[in-house]
Amino acid sequence: MTLEELNRIVSSRAEADPDESWTAKLLAKGPAKCAEKFGEEAIEAIIEAARGDRQKLANETADLLFHLLVMLKACDVPLSDVMAVLDSRTGRSGITEKAERSRES
Repeated sequence: MTLEELNRIVSSRAEADPDESWTAKLLAKGPAKCAEKFGEEAIEAIIEAARGDRQKLANETADLLFHLLVMLKACDVPLSDVMAVLDSRTGRSGITEKAERSRES
Protein backbone atom coordinates (compact mmCIF):
# COMPACT_ATOMS: atom_id res chain seq x y z
CA MET A 1 0.00 0.00 0.00
CA THR A 2 1.22 3.49 -0.79
CA LEU A 3 0.70 6.64 1.23
CA GLU A 4 -1.54 7.95 -1.56
CA GLU A 5 -3.70 4.81 -1.38
CA LEU A 6 -4.01 5.20 2.38
CA ASN A 7 -4.90 8.85 1.88
CA ARG A 8 -7.71 7.84 -0.51
CA ILE A 9 -9.04 5.44 2.13
CA VAL A 10 -8.99 8.18 4.77
CA SER A 11 -10.82 10.52 2.38
CA SER A 12 -13.49 7.96 1.58
CA ARG A 13 -14.03 7.07 5.23
CA ALA A 14 -14.32 10.75 6.12
CA GLU A 15 -17.70 10.70 4.39
CA ALA A 16 -18.96 7.71 6.38
CA ASP A 17 -21.31 7.68 9.33
CA PRO A 18 -19.30 8.54 12.50
CA ASP A 19 -21.13 5.69 14.28
CA GLU A 20 -19.65 3.25 11.77
CA SER A 21 -16.20 4.69 11.00
CA TRP A 22 -13.36 5.50 13.37
CA THR A 23 -12.01 7.97 10.80
CA ALA A 24 -15.33 9.81 10.48
CA LYS A 25 -15.79 9.79 14.25
CA LEU A 26 -12.36 11.28 14.84
CA LEU A 27 -12.80 13.90 12.12
CA ALA A 28 -16.16 14.90 13.61
CA LYS A 29 -14.32 15.85 16.80
CA GLY A 30 -12.31 18.46 14.90
CA PRO A 31 -8.69 19.28 14.09
CA ALA A 32 -7.52 19.65 17.70
CA LYS A 33 -8.65 16.13 18.62
CA CYS A 34 -7.10 14.73 15.43
CA ALA A 35 -3.82 16.47 16.30
CA GLU A 36 -3.97 15.12 19.84
CA LYS A 37 -4.45 11.57 18.55
CA PHE A 38 -1.55 12.03 16.11
CA GLY A 39 0.62 13.16 19.04
CA GLU A 40 -0.35 10.11 21.07
CA GLU A 41 0.60 7.82 18.20
CA ALA A 42 3.92 9.65 17.74
CA ILE A 43 4.79 9.10 21.40
CA GLU A 44 3.93 5.41 21.12
CA ALA A 45 6.18 5.08 18.06
CA ILE A 46 9.01 6.87 19.88
CA ILE A 47 8.69 4.52 22.84
CA GLU A 48 8.90 1.43 20.61
CA ALA A 49 11.88 2.88 18.73
CA ALA A 50 13.68 3.46 22.03
CA ARG A 51 12.84 -0.08 23.15
CA GLY A 52 14.16 -1.51 19.90
CA ASP A 53 11.07 -3.59 19.19
CA ARG A 54 10.96 -3.57 15.39
CA GLN A 55 7.52 -5.19 15.02
CA LYS A 56 5.86 -2.90 17.55
CA LEU A 57 7.59 0.08 15.94
CA ALA A 58 6.22 -0.98 12.55
CA ASN A 59 2.71 -1.28 14.05
CA GLU A 60 2.90 2.08 15.80
CA THR A 61 4.31 3.74 12.69
CA ALA A 62 1.37 2.41 10.68
CA ASP A 63 -0.95 4.03 13.25
CA LEU A 64 1.13 7.21 13.08
CA LEU A 65 0.91 7.48 9.30
CA PHE A 66 -2.82 6.84 9.38
CA HIS A 67 -3.42 9.49 12.04
CA LEU A 68 -1.13 11.93 10.21
CA LEU A 69 -3.40 11.66 7.17
CA VAL A 70 -6.50 12.08 9.35
CA MET A 71 -4.98 15.20 10.92
CA LEU A 72 -4.10 16.63 7.51
CA LYS A 73 -7.68 15.95 6.36
CA ALA A 74 -9.08 17.66 9.45
CA CYS A 75 -6.88 20.69 8.80
CA ASP A 76 -7.73 20.75 5.08
CA VAL A 77 -4.10 20.27 4.06
CA PRO A 78 -3.86 18.01 1.00
CA LEU A 79 -1.21 15.30 1.04
CA SER A 80 -0.11 16.69 -2.33
CA ASP A 81 0.93 19.93 -0.59
CA VAL A 82 3.13 17.99 1.83
CA MET A 83 4.62 15.96 -1.00
CA ALA A 84 5.32 19.16 -2.97
CA VAL A 85 7.30 20.52 -0.01
CA LEU A 86 9.28 17.28 0.20
CA ASP A 87 9.85 17.36 -3.55
CA SER A 88 11.20 20.92 -3.33
CA ARG A 89 13.70 19.77 -0.72
CA THR A 90 15.02 16.89 -2.82
CA GLY A 91 18.56 17.36 -4.03
CA ARG A 92 19.57 19.68 -1.21
CA SER A 93 21.40 18.81 1.93
CA GLY A 94 19.11 18.62 4.94
CA ILE A 95 21.54 20.86 6.79
CA THR A 96 21.39 23.50 4.03
CA GLU A 97 17.62 23.25 3.76
CA LYS A 98 17.14 23.64 7.52
CA ALA A 99 19.48 26.66 7.59
CA GLU A 100 17.46 28.28 4.79
CA ARG A 101 14.21 27.74 6.71
CA SER A 102 15.77 29.24 9.86
CA ARG A 103 16.67 32.42 7.94
CA GLU A 104 13.10 32.68 6.62
CA SER A 105 11.58 32.58 10.11
